[in-house]
Amino acid sequence: MVALDELRELVASRREWLLIREIGSTFPLESHEIEILEDGEKALFGFLDDKGFHSWRLNKFHCKGDEISVDVAGAFAKNRETMRLVPRTLASQMAAELEMARLTKANEVASVIAQYRPGIKLGRVALNEPNGRLAHINFNTADGVSMAAVADITGKLTVESIFTAAMLWVERLGLRKKGPVNDIWIICEKRQARNAQKLHALLTERWKRKITIVEIIRKDEPPRLAELPKRRISELWREKATKLTLPGMATESMVARAISDLSPADIDLIYSRQGETLRFMGLPFARIRRIMGIEKAWFGTGRDRRTLTIENWDDMVQLVESLIQNRSANGANKRHEQYRATPEAWLESILRRNINLLDANLILSPIYNQFRSSNDKIDLLALRRDGRLVIIELKTQPDREMVFQAADYWRKIELQRRRGVLAAANLFDGREIADKPAIIYLAAPAWSFHRDFEFFARTISPEIELWRFELHENWRETVRVIARHNYAQAPA
Repeated sequence: MVALDELRELVASRREWLLIREIGSTFPLESHEIEILEDGEKALFGFLDDKGFHSWRLNKFHCKGDEISVDVAGAFAKNRETMRLVPRTLASQMAAELEMARLTKANEVASVIAQYRPGIKLGRVALNEPNGRLAHINFNTADGVSMAAVADITGKLTVESIFTAAMLWVERLGLRKKGPVNDIWIICEKRQARNAQKLHALLTERWKRKITIVEIIRKDEPPRLAELPKRRISELWREKATKLTLPGMATESMVARAISDLSPADIDLIYSRQGETLRFMGLPFARIRRIMGIEKAWFGTGRDRRTLTIENWDDMVQLVESLIQNRSANGANKRHEQYRATPEAWLESILRRNINLLDANLILSPIYNQFRSSNDKIDLLALRRDGRLVIIELKTQPDREMVFQAADYWRKIELQRRRGVLAAANLFDGREIADKPAIIYLAAPAWSFHRDFEFFARTISPEIELWRFELHENWRETVRVIARHNYAQAPA
């Protein structure tokens, strides 16, 4: 067993740490939010984040300077990875090194482009503004045609964010008087390339011509590029549909019932394979999990989270009373953290209680949206009274990726519909799903649509019926649709 006391002392020696995972996520932790436990002959490394408490088997750890690396694994020794704990004071020093590493990676991608075809001449190689996560590469072909390429040099960006950045950049380059650029390559690693190819298929014909998806093949030395064929939407339905995993007949725990009874009109319960999450108008404030066969509960909002016990039940009651006072449309303090937190979840919780506020013709799926167990976080899935499926994506702040996120959800849901997966799951209490493509509803307060929303909405294939629903700004008090627009017949 690893030297647990030594590791505990190292963790306690700093007040704040930055946890860096191999999957790319990073988040701050205070030392008291990290637990080093013993369970028989096993050592456990645990930490608390916004999704609850995570416990991993601790295999070993080592230190390098002020950093701590912990080698951990999930249940049955699966999902092994090395996590790094970095003192928050070192974060600024890491920023300069990170920028240099990214620029080096951008130049490596540029050199692969130069070797792709004879006569290619490289131009400017830079990092995008403002975050420096994309390589911006200009080059000319042997025929003198000006071209551009983007590449995710972090390996962490979503395909949707890469597309939005690439499309806006090539639009600007196309307006140049000298050497305008009208075509762009999106260079992807293998894992990203297939998803990029699928999203590309959902674009209008004009944008399919402008964008080429290029995969970088690293199994060869030196690495080489391969252009992926442009696909039609009809080709996407040949794939195998992802199984819709819904938990069985979930039973509300006694703890969850007791908490819900504190304010039943405002609290809802979300089930997942990890356990139960209680939300007050969309804001998670209590979680219940079974760890090593023992039911364990936490409560609190933000970073103030504690284990729930009989002794501190009154604190739970006070938390709910605070939420009743502050997480309300009529709350006196609009700057209170409980009022401002997770606004999209607040809007979703309102519509989940009464979807007719958005469209009187909708019937909400009581099963799909209750469990929310899919990795694809579709806000709401509904059925129109004529049997058409409706995918509802909600935003309360400008998000330029909104259109492409919804289009990708549409592809996945439509594939499941065509393969009979959704019908077999009986999501709508026996109501039949029509044999027609799903519809997308994009809803947000009128002034909260991103300034580039119109541009991106018109780049989506007219085969996808996409609607914009503008809501009254004071949606917390009452959800009211003030305008709607159909983009299906208006491609860019």
